[in-house]
Amino acid sequence: MASNQKILVVDDEPDIVELISYHLTKEGYQVHTASNGKEAIKTAKEVFPDLIILDVMMPEMDGIEACRLMRSMPEFKHIFMVFLTARSEEYSEIAGFHVGADDYIAKPIKPRALMSRINAILRRNASDTIEDEVADRLEIVDLVIDRDSFLVYRGDEKFVLAKKEFELLYLLASKPNKVFTREQILKAIWEDSVVVTNRTIDVHIRKLREKIGDHYVTTVKGVGYKFEDE
Repeated sequence: MASNQKILVVDDEPDIVELISYHLTKEGYQVHTASNGKEAIKTAKEVFPDLIILDVMMPEMDGIEACRLMRSMPEFKHIFMVFLTARSEEYSEIAGFHVGADDYIAKPIKPRALMSRINAILRRNASDTIEDEVADRLEIVDLVIDRDSFLVYRGDEKFVLAKKEFELLYLLASKPNKVFTREQILKAIWEDSVVVTNRTIDVHIRKLREKIGDHYVTTVKGVGYKFEDE
């Protein structure tokens, strides 16, 4: 059961809101609802949810704009935001990631898969809050990423990476399955440099894949990169 975690469900289709709310409540979450982006922002300011599930296409204010506005507010910078998208709406997924979405869930909604995804996202959010700022060593998939020595291990293998390559790998692996946009990567790793371009990131990703294998880091076309933990 969830420990009083709050989820805001935002969709203009009552049947979808009812379906999602039923399963979230059954799982033990506190559920709040809204039917458009404007209402979502108002409700979010009142309840400060742990997670916001946003439909993309809604009247008055769509999910993309609502997410963009909330991400510009300091109080919502660390709240997980997940989009509901139709399978044919690849453009919506890309737009969502660009404005700060953490993940997306495809329609039609499959309750069991939905709950598994939501539970995983909130577990990940909780562990990020506790561990990310102090973790000096990540153990993920079959890799050990040691921040003190700037070395990466896979069993008996040892990989020596350039400093920026290591920082890039560590950033992506610290939040597995989260898509980092190129802008987020540039700000996190090359913040003090004024001559770095998106091409620089692509080159570092290519070198990283050449050294440790190309199946860990996935390209999300038009958006950025993520570390796969499956």
